[in-house]
Amino acid sequence: MSVRELVVLGTASQVPTRHRNHNGYLLRWDGEGILFDPGEGTQRQMLRAGVAAHDLNRICVTHFHGDHSLGLAGVIQRVNLDKVPHEVTAHYPRSGQRFFERLRYATAYRETVTLTEAPVDADGPLARTPGYTLEARRLSHPVEAYGYRLVEPDGRRMLPGRLAAHGITGPDVGRLQREGSLDGVTLEEVSEVRRGQRFAFVMDTRLCDGVYALAEGCDMLVIESTFLDEDEALAVEFGHLTAGQAARVAREAGVRHLVLTHFSQRYTDPEEFERQARAAGYEGELTVARDLQRVALPKRR
Repeated sequence: MSVRELVVLGTASQVPTRHRNHNGYLLRWDGEGILFDPGEGTQRQMLRAGVAAHDLNRICVTHFHGDHSLGLAGVIQRVNLDKVPHEVTAHYPRSGQRFFERLRYATAYRETVTLTEAPVDADGPLARTPGYTLEARRLSHPVEAYGYRLVEPDGRRMLPGRLAAHGITGPDVGRLQREGSLDGVTLEEVSEVRRGQRFAFVMDTRLCDGVYALAEGCDMLVIESTFLDEDEALAVEFGHLTAGQAARVAREAGVRHLVLTHFSQRYTDPEEFERQARAAGYEGELTVARDLQRVALPKRR
């Protein structure tokens, strides 16, 4: 059975709090697990959330500030300690290669796993699998940063009424799907396009073209909202977004489910992020993320 959900491991920004760990987000996409921005304490949060090292297939780091990457050392060593039997691929800005290497080899341990380094240095596709294409887009932050986007290939949805009209039933339906036509009936005549799902992960950034490109048409957008709207000047200065800005991006991009995260420790009322997002006109499904929360991707349209 396929599972597509976001497991939230941490939601703090620069400083963790009693209730918020540093960043960490696992996307379960059918049989794969993609870990985004493992901040300090991610290994322990994985344990608390029931996430195993064997669940990880990719690690995607947006940038090399500590709250997004200091957990790499522990995660990589745990993957090796548990002797994960499959390849794990790491994506991160190429300009931070020296930071990745320092974290990968922070202490002595036995390497037992194939960890493939696949640094990012330009917008565009990073990997293609049968289940998705992984893309990157440059963001606007004081250090080089990239956001990530998964796009599932479009499929086809069979239409029972049209199948029945052509007398196609049982195993013949599968044959038609595999071969594209059956006894003069084409697949297009008895089906319609089923749009593939889209997921985007946008961390530390000001508003920029990359933010909008990543968010466009997403079923789920996980996006930072470090500041509330009254502190927009601070957001611009330090390369971040406000709750209202993130919500307006989601509204304009047609996002179905907006997940706000990466909150400054200066705020104590998480409901204010939701209020400001709604005030910005976003009417879709909205989650103000909490540590150890699980958020299912919306069902296909």
